[in-house]
Amino acid sequence: MNIENKRAAEKLRELPILPLRNTVVYPYSIMPLVVGIPKSVKLVDEALKGDGIVGLVAMKDPSIEEPTSEEVYQVGTIAKLDSVNRGSDKSLQVIVQGLERFRVERWIEADPYLRAEIMPLPEIVEKDLELDALQRTLRDAANEVIKLSPDIANEAIVLLKQVQDVQHMVYLIAGNAGLNILDGQKVMEADNVKDKMRLLISHLNREKEILSLGKKIKSEARGEMDKAQREFYLRQQMKAIKKELGEDKKKGNSEFDEYTMKIEDIGLPEEALKEANRELKRFKGMSPHSPEYSVIKTYLDWIVDLPWNEASEDQMDIDYAAKVLDEDHYDLEEVKERILEFLAVRKLVKERGLGPEPGEEKASSEAMGAILCFAGPPGVGKTSLGQSIARALGRKFARMSLGGMRDEAEIRGHRRTYIGAMPGRIIQAIKRAGTRNPVFMLDEADKIGNDWRGDPSSALLEVLDPAQNHAFRDHYLDVDFDLSDVIFITTANQLETIPPPLRDRMEIIHLDGYTEYEKTRIAQRHLVPRQLKANGLREEEMSFTEEALRKIIRDYTREAGVRTLERQIGAVCRKGVVKIVAAEATSLIVTPELVREYLKKEQFECELSENIEIPGISTGLAVTAVGGDILFIEATGMKGKGTLTLTGQLGDVMRESAQIAHSYVRSKSGHLGVHSELFETTDVHIHVPAGAIPKDGPSAGLAMVTAVASLLSDQPVKGDVGMTGEVTLRGRVLPVGGIKMKILAAHRAGLNTVILPKRNEKDLDELPAEVSESMQFALVDRIDEALDLALRPDPATVMPLAANG
Repeated sequence: MNIENKRAAEKLRELPILPLRNTVVYPYSIMPLVVGIPKSVKLVDEALKGDGIVGLVAMKDPSIEEPTSEEVYQVGTIAKLDSVNRGSDKSLQVIVQGLERFRVERWIEADPYLRAEIMPLPEIVEKDLELDALQRTLRDAANEVIKLSPDIANEAIVLLKQVQDVQHMVYLIAGNAGLNILDGQKVMEADNVKDKMRLLISHLNREKEILSLGKKIKSEARGEMDKAQREFYLRQQMKAIKKELGEDKKKGNSEFDEYTMKIEDIGLPEEALKEANRELKRFKGMSPHSPEYSVIKTYLDWIVDLPWNEASEDQMDIDYAAKVLDEDHYDLEEVKERILEFLAVRKLVKERGLGPEPGEEKASSEAMGAILCFAGPPGVGKTSLGQSIARALGRKFARMSLGGMRDEAEIRGHRRTYIGAMPGRIIQAIKRAGTRNPVFMLDEADKIGNDWRGDPSSALLEVLDPAQNHAFRDHYLDVDFDLSDVIFITTANQLETIPPPLRDRMEIIHLDGYTEYEKTRIAQRHLVPRQLKANGLREEEMSFTEEALRKIIRDYTREAGVRTLERQIGAVCRKGVVKIVAAEATSLIVTPELVREYLKKEQFECELSENIEIPGISTGLAVTAVGGDILFIEATGMKGKGTLTLTGQLGDVMRESAQIAHSYVRSKSGHLGVHSELFETTDVHIHVPAGAIPKDGPSAGLAMVTAVASLLSDQPVKGDVGMTGEVTLRGRVLPVGGIKMKILAAHRAGLNTVILPKRNEKDLDELPAEVSESMQFALVDRIDEALDLALRPDPATVMPLAANG
């Protein structure tokens, strides 16, 4: 070391501090540095104006761009800037010479760069036998590492032998031993030279073992390499021979190598790997002009492109999932609770390691995932709910429509013996998703068909059975593919058309229609913002009043869902866009009057607005494919021979209900105040309007009894009363289904009272609060109870039946 420089270092008390990233500079060492941070560049420039002495310290976290005093080590090296060259990118190429260690006593300032008061740290050198032994051991360990390392020239041994000063030797080895920052700083901070030597000996011994083991591995692999080289030379000779014979298939060989590499990388299951290698072997020796070439190539493409081991990481945050579901859908609490239950169970099973043991068959359980079926009328959000589940789980979303599907091969694929064969749509959707565990929605499960080509619903039995789908076999692939991690969700409008074995594999969750209040809230939160965006409008340019939305719901839509409602909102928005583009308005507030102007005349009127309080008309409740609806039952009498006529496209069950109604009223004529001879001289005609629509089911039985009793007793039915229930000849009222949708339809139609079977009382718990609070429900067990509630005993102006006849 230069004596003058050393003396200068001993006198220094205040120095600029230059932080180093991923580097420890030791005394006696000369090292190039690249300085690019503006603060550090300024430090170097100002140091060059003086004596060029700086303090070098390593950074604790190299990812920090501009470290503070707490983010650098307190022990470093006093160094002199020997030369500085400026680069084109304003960085500096600096060569520094380490002089002596120091410790920071006090930090002075951080701007424009770090400065500190420092104290030089002299080394503690105890010259004794232990020092000589450590020095010799360290030198020998370094020499052995040099001999084993292919990256260090043997001349380094000669250089190391020439260094006699123990401190110089320690720092020379430390600077070239490949120490990480933490170990290098330990060497720097050790005051006693013996401690530094022990740290270096430990590191070099570990490095020596690694190099020795690597040399052994290379030696063992050399024999294999010799064999591989021999095979390589033979293949090269074979290629040269084929080239001379005109049989060179350079393209084919490159494709073969590509497929080989992909098959090795994707980690196929044993069966799939065996089949892929078999086809690959056929592919290698096949001419591209062969008809089988493209068939095998397409098969290999499918094998290597499928996500055999690619899976999305589940988002297990229950609060986040609940937030996503609430953002995307209003209400639907039962569905949301069921999804959160699924997530909670899956999280608990994963945390406690309660999944199936290796080799154990996956069982059908909550942890593996139930098959959910969302059943309800169109437009209530079944399909979009599947997308929300995927977003809440952090999974990819795949969808396949089953409506109109008649070919079983669309599920399981075609066998490769057919020209143009492809995998089924299940495997195709998995490939598009790119993961083996997407949320997979099977839409319109109630509309699957079947013909001579097979029954797709039977093929779905394997797909939707968690006890079987871990080994789903597509006819095209002809190997097992694991579908057990896929979350399958199906949707349907009507459960009756789904085959019972398929329905048995699903957990049915009913999504009934929305009330007017719910539709209004859905429109405000989701439909209006979506349509404004779709039509290029900003929120401040158009807004809907609540009264306007209610007018659209009441007068322009008649549905259980909100699909038509969204279309009508979109129509209003488009009318508003025309006004704004034509500069006729800068902003619009949509009121009921503006709705009437834009959408023209009302499309629907309240069916109860006509005066129906005349004998022979009652209001029933029904469930259709689009939700609940009210159903008028009309009965009239005329002179005749006591026959019963039924019209309105009634099914067998509904016709039987009408016959039961007629028989019951005839049997109870005395109680109802009806002369028994009327049944022999009066023909009764029962008609259910909307004759173009087929109708069936037993739930209109109570309304039919009421209509016939009203007709023959000259007592009108109360106009604000609706009813549903199956009846028997004994006069009992039996429970029926679809209570929630029927009551929602009654609420939309303005009915105030609904007569229900007593055994349907439990279904009232499912009703929204605004419906249950605004309506009255009469629970009856017998027909006579219902008649007492429905018939108005004191009619206003009613013509006698005899005169009417």
